[in-house]
Amino acid sequence: MSGNEASVVDVDVGTTVYDADGNELGTVRGLDDAGFYVRSSAAAGRLTLSQARDVFGTAYVMWRCWECGEMGRIEGDLPDACPACGAAREELYYWAED
Repeated sequence: MSGNEASVVDVDVGTTVYDADGNELGTVRGLDDAGFYVRSSAAAGRLTLSQARDVFGTAYVMWRCWECGEMGRIEGDLPDACPACGAAREELYYWAED
């Protein structure tokens, strides 16, 4: 396969993904029409909210629900459950909104 061709791989929630060098990036947390989202491995480190705001610029760091799409501002930590549909906290993820 040349450098311009893409490899097609089936991905599902829980699949471990790796970079081109074979380093583990993490496990798939969710899927949507844009692609998949990865929960990073502990070795990758984490961004604080202030660091994430620096990365996203003027965007607001919010939470979003995988189940219903509800969004809300982060005030401290993620809610215990989605206030719109009651989905568990594990179904919420960080989202940048401008």
